[in-house]
Amino acid sequence: MLELHNGALHVSEILARWCDEEARNNYGAYIPFVGTVRSEDSIDGLSFDIYEPILENWFSAWQFKAKEVGAIVKMAHSRGDVMLHESSYIAAVFSPKRRVALEMIDSFVEDFKASAPIWKYDLKGGNRIYAADRSTPIKNSGLLGKKS
Repeated sequence: MLELHNGALHVSEILARWCDEEARNNYGAYIPFVGTVRSEDSIDGLSFDIYEPILENWFSAWQFKAKEVGAIVKMAHSRGDVMLHESSYIAAVFSPKRRVALEMIDSFVEDFKASAPIWKYDLKGGNRIYAADRSTPIKNSGLLGKKS
């Protein structure tokens, strides 16, 4: 399940809902990851643009990988502005086996950082500034990989 939300994520609500959705599926492990906007470079927050068709394809490929090992992956991400100490990203793996869940959440989060078509902007003093120094170019993305 891929969820996109406008603004900051409501972590406790999303995680509780995901747990409820999977409660009867006999998973022995549930590993969440929550990304929070931290204070750095005097920012007030971050802002995110997402190219949804590519993100949906990327996420579908991960759903297939998870299914092959009897697991599922869920993800939520913010569109737009997220202020300091709020969450912009949640991922979780549900799996019958602990080791599968631990390894998959690590691989998923790292691949997300390297491959997801999400552009990050610093919010500073009412301005939205492309965070070029903390962005990862997307391999083979052509114009989508260009810094704006």
